[in-house]
Amino acid sequence: MQTTIPQVLAAAVRRDPASPLLTFYDDASGDRTELSGATLDNWVSKTANLLVDGLGLGNGDTAAVTLPPHWQTAAILLGIFSAGVEAQTTAPESADALFAAASGAADPSTTTKAPDRYATGLLPFAMPLRELPPGFADFVLEVRQFGDYFPGAPVNETDSALNGRSHAETLAAATGRAAELTIAPGSRVLIDATTHPDPIDWLLAPLVAGASIVLCADLDRTKIDSRAESEKVSLVVG
Repeated sequence: MQTTIPQVLAAAVRRDPASPLLTFYDDASGDRTELSGATLDNWVSKTANLLVDGLGLGNGDTAAVTLPPHWQTAAILLGIFSAGVEAQTTAPESADALFAAASGAADPSTTTKAPDRYATGLLPFAMPLRELPPGFADFVLEVRQFGDYFPGAPVNETDSALNGRSHAETLAAATGRAAELTIAPGSRVLIDATTHPDPIDWLLAPLVAGASIVLCADLDRTKIDSRAESEKVSLVVG
């Protein structure tokens, strides 16, 4: 039985490391990015290594994530959980690290105070930013300096994981949402990121249920049927 989020991710990767685990669409930009379990796990490991080896963070520390649903957001959140750090997605006043979208990073009303601040443009092909917001490092450039294997960190089910919830509480919430959304093991789920911005819904519920994810930002709803067919989707969560 998996009692922590890193254990859930590890189980998902072991089941089928080569098949798509997370496919991301942005109908505004035309971006489509497909990540196998192994590829997503590499990004997660790099992020965890950045936090642990690069910043010296661990259990008891917090990382604010003020990013929309996106494949990079998934890697960042799962990396935070793997490092034993608590993720906060509600824009707290302060945190030990901050991951923000470059488009809103300079907005004083939404910027969390943190000694280490990373911005990303959420660009196709994980391209780096052409211009950095003041006081920020480029997440894409920085994370690529770290190894794609993470040996693991001490993470217990009672440790804080997401917005004050422990790993056990977060997984229980995700399991409940998976049941409410009728996500079945082995299914491929198309999720509208606009109507389901909570990572419990678009990320953790499918992972807990043993499903793969087709995450759609700025979804053109006229494309749902054709996309569901091309991606072999078995459930649409609109």
